[in-house]
Amino acid sequence: MTAPAHPSGQWPMERWLSTFLEARAAEEGAARNTLLAYGRDLKDFAGWLARRDLHFAGAEQAQIEDYLVACDAEGLSRATRARRLSAIRQLYRFAFEEGWRESDPAIRLKGPGRARSLPGTLSVAQVEALLAAARQHRDAARATCLMELLYATGLRVTELVGLPVAAVRGDPKMILVRGKGGRERMVPLSSPSREALRGWLARRDAEETEGRAKGHPPSRFLFPARGREGHLTRQAFFAMIKQLAAAAGLDPAQVTPHRLRHAFATHLLANGADLRVIQTLLGHADLSTTEIYTHVQHERLAELVETHHPLSRGPAVAARPAEET
Repeated sequence: MTAPAHPSGQWPMERWLSTFLEARAAEEGAARNTLLAYGRDLKDFAGWLARRDLHFAGAEQAQIEDYLVACDAEGLSRATRARRLSAIRQLYRFAFEEGWRESDPAIRLKGPGRARSLPGTLSVAQVEALLAAARQHRDAARATCLMELLYATGLRVTELVGLPVAAVRGDPKMILVRGKGGRERMVPLSSPSREALRGWLARRDAEETEGRAKGHPPSRFLFPARGREGHLTRQAFFAMIKQLAAAAGLDPAQVTPHRLRHAFATHLLANGADLRVIQTLLGHADLSTTEIYTHVQHERLAELVETHHPLSRGPAVAARPAEET
């Protein structure tokens, strides 16, 4: 006897989407931009199905493959097609787990994959030049603290500028950071970053004491500002790092906060840090995101072979057998 169909099979596809997105938001803390991207991609798939009198509940692997072929024919980039397949996979995995479908038609599908470019980074010497420029900045205490923290922790810019001051009170060796999707992680601080923190906190707290005397409320942020957000903005920090790059004799176009985050990861890996440790420190949910930094090891090995292997320099410099005596 055939089991009765799940009532979700009679739901309009809009209800499938709204239920799926609500679950993603509630259970996994997906960011608003992530949910909007899922919604856009799945609405496009729903429209394609509807034009063929199909529904999420009845579509099979062949129809999903046809949709991906149609996306390719539209000229959509490989990254866009990979993202759409990812959204479809998650929808059908959710539907299967909820009992909306007896099978998952997307489970065996392999997408085009993303063209993963190596992240731009900075050398140790370039980072040292930026830190030296920060110590000469007109607001040296704040600039040095920002740069030392960024290089010591690999924080995302939003995580850095939005740090609560309570997180660094008491000269901690580690701080708690709230990252994407509300996920929390502990990040260790280096000795130079702790020293920079002590210097900035002394300045910050003295200014806040003066502000209170004038009726200004205290700020809960490590890097307070008078704007709507209450803390230093991404844009202001971005402008500051460009100034530091110019002062350090570097091309400002090649220096960004994100490149310092990449420098943190690549320099750790080049000096023997474990990839999973770096994953934890960066706050990556998936190890595959962190694996892109292994290019450091590959490049370093290639350079060692090119520099030191005798055959890489041609037969003229290859080791010669000792002459008979």
